[in-house]
Amino acid sequence: MATLQCDVVSVKESLFSGTINMLIARGVGGELGIMPGHAPLVTLLKPGSVRVILENGTEEVIYVSGGVLEVQPHIVTLLADSAIRAHDLDEAKILEARREAENLLTNQRSELDTGAAMAALAETAAQLETLRKLKNRA
Repeated sequence: MATLQCDVVSVKESLFSGTINMLIARGVGGELGIMPGHAPLVTLLKPGSVRVILENGTEEVIYVSGGVLEVQPHIVTLLADSAIRAHDLDEAKILEARREAENLLTNQRSELDTGAAMAALAETAAQLETLRKLKNRA
């Protein structure tokens, strides 16, 4: 089976580098499945899970808060704003961040508070969705 090189990098670290069969991510236009031979592409990513299917068929799940996906003939590069392996997500911390965002939204004092709260709620929702996908896979 054909493969391609994949690199997943955040501002802080390189999370994955290796040969894969497929990468699945949420672009701004919808879900994308990238396989060897995919047409060249550059797209923005929405917060959510990225599934990396390795050569041996196992799957690595990574949460990204957004970023850019670039597809070239033999390499796919994902540059994330922030990223964390799904198994490293802490559900208790995510739920606490969600409560704080809900409180901020309830007690908003400015449009800036509203924007920050809405962004935090969207991120926590995407993180919880990533955790659910990981748990459903197991």
